[in-house]
Amino acid sequence: MPETSRPASPIQSYLEELHAKYQPLREGSVATYIPELGKADPDWFGICVVTCDGQVYEVGDTRQLFTIQSISKPLTYGIALQDSGKETVLSKVWMEPSGEPFNSISLDPSGRPLNPMINAGAIATTGLVEGKTTRQKVNRILDTFSRYAGRQLTIDQDVSRSESETGHRNRAIAYMLRNFDIFTEDPMPSLEAYFQQCSILINCRDLAFMGATLANDGVNPLTGQRAIIGDYVESVLSVMASSGMYDAAGEWLYNVGMPAKSGVGGGILAVLPGQLAVAVFSPLLDKRGNSARGIAVCRELSNRYNLHVFNSATPSLSVIRNRITGAQIASNRARPEEEAQLLRQHGERIRLFEIQGNVTFGPAERVVRELLAGADTAFAYILDFSRVPQLDVVSSRLFLDTFEALAAQGIWVHVTRSHHVSILKRSARRRHGDAPPARLAWENDADTALEFCENRLLETLGDRRSSSIAVPFEKCELVHNLTAADREKVARLLTTRHFPKDSVVFEAGAPASEMLIILKGKASISLTLANGLGYRVTTCTPGMTFGEMALLDGAPRSATVRADTDIEALSLGADALDLLMKAEPVIHAKLLTNIARHLAARLRKRNAEVINSHL
Repeated sequence: MPETSRPASPIQSYLEELHAKYQPLREGSVATYIPELGKADPDWFGICVVTCDGQVYEVGDTRQLFTIQSISKPLTYGIALQDSGKETVLSKVWMEPSGEPFNSISLDPSGRPLNPMINAGAIATTGLVEGKTTRQKVNRILDTFSRYAGRQLTIDQDVSRSESETGHRNRAIAYMLRNFDIFTEDPMPSLEAYFQQCSILINCRDLAFMGATLANDGVNPLTGQRAIIGDYVESVLSVMASSGMYDAAGEWLYNVGMPAKSGVGGGILAVLPGQLAVAVFSPLLDKRGNSARGIAVCRELSNRYNLHVFNSATPSLSVIRNRITGAQIASNRARPEEEAQLLRQHGERIRLFEIQGNVTFGPAERVVRELLAGADTAFAYILDFSRVPQLDVVSSRLFLDTFEALAAQGIWVHVTRSHHVSILKRSARRRHGDAPPARLAWENDADTALEFCENRLLETLGDRRSSSIAVPFEKCELVHNLTAADREKVARLLTTRHFPKDSVVFEAGAPASEMLIILKGKASISLTLANGLGYRVTTCTPGMTFGEMALLDGAPRSATVRADTDIEALSLGADALDLLMKAEPVIHAKLLTNIARHLAARLRKRNAEVINSHL
């Protein structure tokens, strides 16, 4: 079978839909109060999502450089917390929302700025960054921002100069802060550092990695470098949540629900702790100074994927409990050695994933990403949801989108062992009626799914033995290595048995009087568990023997055997076996050796499965 191509991620596809939807939006205008910002192209528009483990989804102008502007404020606040300590910072800059525009002069009665997101608080915060001179402070800030972004950043000197030349209101604020002893020395070095801090050049992808670093407890998910001490991430995200969108902060938190920060350069950064960050770049600003396209995109993304911080518990990164391939584990269907060998050689194309924990968008994205990454070589995926107590609507939709995309590429997808299967199945039925994608299936247990996928894989390899084809007695496993004369002596002791489909061949608890050799058809051996559910131990196919254990030890049958198809078999009874032991002890010993060999092979298979299931 030729390798399949890799289907598109449904997350990437949705970002592309959003970009196409909002590209025509022309609401708002480019910032001009800083002359250099007025040169931005209003058509620039990029969206980037980066997860806590560094996966990137992006569309549009994500590599177009722009200046960070006010999005620098929470990052610099984090630096100030590290350099001066929380007690000192809070004595100079408080954390209450102002409900006013970014350049408002909002101070409490002591002269302390209300929060670090307005200009007054941001200027005071820059003053708390380590360094006496402008250059020392800028170097400290630029180095930290570069750690956030995962690459070396630079400053747009033209924008910095423009900021300084037109920053009269900010100078007034700085001197007012000096009047209240927020600054105890000349505030101008800190103010100039603030102008340069706002002029750092980034792109939308950089911005998303900055947010992902905050979401990842201060560690850049790509480089592994720490940008901020984890103890201070909470404080940074708190001021972003309460004040990051200025006088639109309450509306943003209600509708979007992620700590966020905007900048007049056109950027918006939103962070979902423990999961991901969203960055949007579009220079057209609304009347509050926030990117109009950015607001619209973030609102739709949050609603689509349930990213509201109060609805989204921080998940564990270990959503995939186990990964096993069909080369490591086999179904409980016993197979001829030729088939078993083929599955050992090609079974890695069947992949089993055991999912665990409460699954929201973040965990679902990690599973989906891994499924898509392996789609170019996969034949089948089996997903076991039995350890998933909660699967929300968003992750269900994301899974279903992915399963359908994989099935459309010719990959079998089986979802098993969970009440969530019925939820997904109902969702698929709503989409497709009674005709869901042909290769998307729902199973009660993973073993049934695995047998099905093995059969389909063997068919593509041209070497699957059908249970409808009879195997001659001399090819059966019981008489392996016996001479023709020996087989003839055994054959005289055998009787022919027939069992119709669905009939009970052996009943659990019944006395044992015979063992059977299947010549045609197949039979499943199953146990009834303490919870009342059935468990298939194995399925026997032509050439195989079953019922030998109870016959040998004289104990009652431990399992029930049912005919999956019409069965033609040969019976070796207890009396005949005793007669063979007395009359032909060498042949009897050979039969016992063959029985022991095949029982040992099945035990080794089960041991290997136990080991693989606990990797």
